[in-house]
Amino acid sequence: MRRAVCPGSFDPITNGHLDIIGRASKLYDVVHVAVMINQSKKGLFTVDERIELIREVTADFGNVEVESFHGLLVDFCKQREIPAIVKGLRAVSDFDYELQMAQMNNGLSGVETLFVPTNPTYSFLSSSLVKEVATWGGDVSHLLPPTVHEALTKRLGER
Repeated sequence: MRRAVCPGSFDPITNGHLDIIGRASKLYDVVHVAVMINQSKKGLFTVDERIELIREVTADFGNVEVESFHGLLVDFCKQREIPAIVKGLRAVSDFDYELQMAQMNNGLSGVETLFVPTNPTYSFLSSSLVKEVATWGGDVSHLLPPTVHEALTKRLGER
């Protein structure tokens, strides 16, 4: 079976993330979405909430598994025998950092990283930007799956 992982914090998952995961799901038999746990960061959504939202919006792909991870991504890959990491690139600035990570990951474990150019519609999109715009009342509904937009609106309303 051909397996790959799409890692990230996904706080929250955006249409840009979904585009990359969907494209990876056409290339691989199983795509693992690994939700990063960063103890030093306080997310808007808990890790469990993010996992649930991702499972909802990727259910139609049929070959996506979602779980959290803490530690090195290469360890996640080794434990699950995943030979490839799929990452979306929005701009040249992403490439510089991601290339270093890809080379380090390959050197540590032999795991390959495949870069997928982001759909131009989402080339500016990040979870941080979505949260910031939404916090100030901007319309981000076109940047998120409807379920995620609803959860974001509800969460920001609780603050």
